[in-house]
Amino acid sequence: MRHLFVGVFFGALAIVVSTPAIAAEPVPPPLLLAERYRGDIDVSRYWVSEKLDGVRASWDGKDLRFRSGNLVRAPKWFLDALPRQPLDGELWLGRSSFDQLSAIVRRQSPDDAEWRRVRYMIFELPEALGSFTDRVEQIKATTAAANLPWLQAVDQFRVPDAAALQKKLRDIVRSGGEGLMLHRADAAYEAGRSSALLKLTPWLDAEATVVAHLPGKGKYTGMVGALRMESPDGRRFALGSGMTDAQRRNPPPLGTLVTYRYRELTQKGMPRFPRYLRVRDQL
Repeated sequence: MRHLFVGVFFGALAIVVSTPAIAAEPVPPPLLLAERYRGDIDVSRYWVSEKLDGVRASWDGKDLRFRSGNLVRAPKWFLDALPRQPLDGELWLGRSSFDQLSAIVRRQSPDDAEWRRVRYMIFELPEALGSFTDRVEQIKATTAAANLPWLQAVDQFRVPDAAALQKKLRDIVRSGGEGLMLHRADAAYEAGRSSALLKLTPWLDAEATVVAHLPGKGKYTGMVGALRMESPDGRRFALGSGMTDAQRRNPPPLGTLVTYRYRELTQKGMPRFPRYLRVRDQL
């Protein structure tokens, strides 16, 4: 809304139109992003950890931010106690609890009781010197010194070979986990997508944009039967499997970025057996 100011200067009428400043878009913090594990590496050179199904959060020593750069509206007591050094990790409630967590951390007015359940699981120290092996020890020391129940180091371990890695993956998935992350032991810290960090899951995942709501039939009459999706390269496909009745009654709006899972790509490059996972975290 524009505001009109009228004033008199040396007998002349002056009219000044003031336009409110537009808030700057948040700047995403520079983070290390994973590539996908391909199976042709020496896994004994990597640290391994469980892939947590949480919300990525970056702490710069003063502010806690989502991947988008938006501030995390955590309670003052949660933030004030954090160490005054950069941290990178996941806000986490536990396995299979992403929807509950997302509801908690999205609120503009944080609920103290709910935030008491949230843990900040640290897996990196941005801009810290040394190898990742060095940083693993620094993370342990940092979280131990803070002595906070909600600040914890992600458990890092080693495996001797690919067979042991696959066994660990099966154990994690059977227990309700997402998969595994592999971080090369000798890697210096870097931001951006890098082969120094790999993710391993029993499925593939990708993102696409909702471009249409397809009407349901039979038991889904009156609801959305599937979402028409468009991948970044322009491929379009239907995504219905994995959606709950509540999501079919109130589907993601057009333009929403959605994460889905699939087994593999067909010869035509289409995802085989795509399954809705959730709205992409753009907090």
